[in-house]
Amino acid sequence: MILGIGTDLANIERIQGTIDRFGVRFKNRVFTEVEQIKAEARKDIAGTYAKRWAAKEACSKALGTGLAMGISWKDMGVTNLSSGQPIMAVTGWAAERLNEMIPEGHEAIIHCTLTDDYPWAQAFVVIEALPRAAD
Repeated sequence: MILGIGTDLANIERIQGTIDRFGVRFKNRVFTEVEQIKAEARKDIAGTYAKRWAAKEACSKALGTGLAMGISWKDMGVTNLSSGQPIMAVTGWAAERLNEMIPEGHEAIIHCTLTDDYPWAQAFVVIEALPRAAD
């Protein structure tokens, strides 16, 4: 069962401008350490940050809250499986909100996809509840 869907579009040039203006202060406020390490190792640093920005926005929408309702940027973080597939991890208030959404006897799976085509970065997040396997 689908619990929430979110999508967002970020302008890579705008993210680059914010990085140029605020630098590490912006990165530390919005992105987890893992996200920063990933972005700084990439050729397209601003595009990598923009995709993750869009994913955080999309995740907050899928949680039904938006960022104005208490979720911290760093409560949501994009990591990658060894295959390269992006995954969204939630902590803090975002994890609490996710737990409130899950029906009894189910577990949540957060699907995340990222793409970019300069000057745009886009993310889709779908939160799904699957029945827990019987013990």
